[in-house]
Amino acid sequence: MEQYYEALDLLKGMIAIPSFSREENDVADYLENQWKKAGYEVNRHGNNLWINGIIDSAKPTLLLNSHIDTVKPVFNWIHEPFDPDSETEDDRLYGLGSNDAGASVVTLYETFTVLTKREQPYNLIFLASAEEEISGKNGVEAVLPLLPSIDFGVIGEPTGMNPAIAEKGLMVLDCVATGRAGHAARNEGINAITLAIRDINRIDTYRFKHESPLLGAVKMSVTQIQAGTQHNVIPDKCSFVVDVRSNEMYSNEEILNEIRSFVACEITPRSIRLNSSRTDIDHPFVTRTVIAGRQPFGSPTLSDQALMPFPTVKIGPGDSARSHSADEYIRLSEIREALDIYIMLLDGLKIC
Repeated sequence: MEQYYEALDLLKGMIAIPSFSREENDVADYLENQWKKAGYEVNRHGNNLWINGIIDSAKPTLLLNSHIDTVKPVFNWIHEPFDPDSETEDDRLYGLGSNDAGASVVTLYETFTVLTKREQPYNLIFLASAEEEISGKNGVEAVLPLLPSIDFGVIGEPTGMNPAIAEKGLMVLDCVATGRAGHAARNEGINAITLAIRDINRIDTYRFKHESPLLGAVKMSVTQIQAGTQHNVIPDKCSFVVDVRSNEMYSNEEILNEIRSFVACEITPRSIRLNSSRTDIDHPFVTRTVIAGRQPFGSPTLSDQALMPFPTVKIGPGDSARSHSADEYIRLSEIREALDIYIMLLDGLKIC
């Protein structure tokens, strides 16, 4: 298939260019040049690139999106993270960003090229966005206001081409327990660590009432703690960080208010904008995936779905367990499969 070889060459080019979050300029230049050579008018905002199909105001609009940024490589790589030609073996193409989410970028682009050659019951936009790995404000969130109104989005992330119809949200809380300093040798002061431990115990044992059939319960984890200046001073301040993974039964603001109701410490959220999302099981796209033998599921990992105020499904080649790990790879067979499945699912789809 012509699209497969084009996708593979494009992916190798991406892997060879470091594209860490907020440092995607070079890979964005590369993709912009490649797509212009292919004859497309490429729009750019920062390091975000998008291509519009023919826009008919009478039709709904479908967005194909994945991200071009990567995390930084961990230290125990055996294969070369930026040399996709150095190790291709056992159906595997190694390289940083091959699985998360370069394979999705190139297969969605090739899907766009195929679908826009045929009459479709929707408008089609392809968007390769930046800063996804850090939920940055200069990524997809900055681009959506520049696009036509979107009715449905397909988000390329490694899911084994099974549709994630729900996704947990994220909220990070900076918490501070305040006591009163004193000499550790005397019975004076109020120990902020003791106050923090009480709140941490409440957080560890608290259960939110509503659980999701797809995403389970709201999950809270204390992941960092810091206190004290020296051994003989009762600490007057103890700070700790809580990682909160929300389900679609609550907004992050609702969760924040509930946490504040049962702890005594001061809480400052870093952001409340990364809410959980869910698309109905009866959505036409989801129905097609089920007919095709794919299994809808709820995803515990965050993506740009959290920033999209319209129905979305996360689906793409690869395996999420390979993401952010040493010797990340994508199977060549997964690229072929993704092209076939994307085109089968999207060709002629009526989204409303």
